[in-house]
Amino acid sequence: MKLAQALGANALADKDPLPPHLREQLLARDPLFVASHWLLAGAAVVGVIVALATVQPWGAAVPRRLLLAIAWTLGIFMIARSIGGVGFGFVGDALLLTGVRPAPVEHAALARTLARWDLLLWSPFFLLWGMCWATAGWRLGRRGSLADNRRNFGDF
Repeated sequence: MKLAQALGANALADKDPLPPHLREQLLARDPLFVASHWLLAGAAVVGVIVALATVQPWGAAVPRRLLLAIAWTLGIFMIARSIGGVGFGFVGDALLLTGVRPAPVEHAALARTLARWDLLLWSPFFLLWGMCWATAGWRLGRRGSLADNRRNFGDF
């Protein structure tokens, strides 16, 4: 999605949980937002390479502790974001939508709309993504290094 937005598409840009003034900059293709989308798209490519390194034979060339640290850090960060006790996330969205936490007066309707989108789309996405990273970290931590596995069991 960020790559599509960096290339000029507005895929779900209006559902990004941003205050109105930042939303306007996003939709106006402010250079800062375009640059941040390119940065996030690049981070996604790195994430794909790291994820593949946890399961592919060529991943044995990457230090195992580095892969473990990245997988667990991303998993914990994404799961925490999905739960979101302070801001967006299941807890934050539920608090806002039930009225326990008041919406900002200047854009209350927008805040409720974004909370619904976050509750139904973004939070489940981050929870699933975080669980995948945590699972990758857990599996990588449970088995020996990829080189040890190949030496003991051969390439599967």
